[in-house]
Amino acid sequence: MTVVKTINEVRQFVKEARLKGMTIGFVPTMGFLHEGHLSLMREAKAQTDYVVVSIFVNPTQFGPTEDLATYPRDLPRDQMLCESVGVDLIFAPEVDEMYPAGHSTIVDCEGPITKQLCGASRPTHFKGVTSVVAKLFNITLPDKAFFGQKDAQQVAVIEKMVKELNFDVEIVPCPIVREEDGLAMSSRNSYLDAEARRQALVLSQSLNAAKASIDAGETRVSELIALIRETIQQAPMAEIDYVQIVDATTLLAIDELNDDTLIALAVKFGKTRLIDNLRIRRR
Repeated sequence: MTVVKTINEVRQFVKEARLKGMTIGFVPTMGFLHEGHLSLMREAKAQTDYVVVSIFVNPTQFGPTEDLATYPRDLPRDQMLCESVGVDLIFAPEVDEMYPAGHSTIVDCEGPITKQLCGASRPTHFKGVTSVVAKLFNITLPDKAFFGQKDAQQVAVIEKMVKELNFDVEIVPCPIVREEDGLAMSSRNSYLDAEARRQALVLSQSLNAAKASIDAGETRVSELIALIRETIQQAPMAEIDYVQIVDATTLLAIDELNDDTLIALAVKFGKTRLIDNLRIRRR
């Protein structure tokens, strides 16, 4: 496994791999890796010949009051984890490599898909996401890029960007990976103290309650949202940002479950904001 910090180095290694007839898989991360990230890398190894992982805490997707300065970082540990699953190349640039002095170009996916869910409370977030992912795609030129379904809105936004800007890359969404007790894996879980960690289990519990209600025949969005909110509010520390049920592709609000529905939520426990979701396909 090779670790590089410059764009020119990445391009050279990818070029050499392509000259050998290899297909390129790409997994973008912000580091502090966990089993969820590793599952993406394993899937990339299964579907492509040469796997590139980026480790870059992207400042443009953090708001002014968010946790950029304190976001967990541990590159040596990340390198060992990447090597353990067979990653071929790590791209770990500094900020000035990705955003040199005078940088002012952004990629912005406008419309409802970025204005609700996480976009409502983090209005600049997805501009940062689409801009950095577009740059990373142009740097690594992957055949396939692998994203976790835990960030369901991000997946939908990236898929829309790729389609509308004609990127020659296949987006591969991969299932949410959970702890044994149901908490969705996230780098931000490390912020939780023991009590907040215990109370955060209401997120997966609320989604499981909604799934049980749907299996029993409930299709009314208002009733399902009420059930989810009631379950979450059993945790005294929980501060709900949003609970929404939307079309899984467009992210537009719906009144009744359709053929492909996304149940999405964001909740704060102390200063830590966690997201989770459940996709319901009824075809």
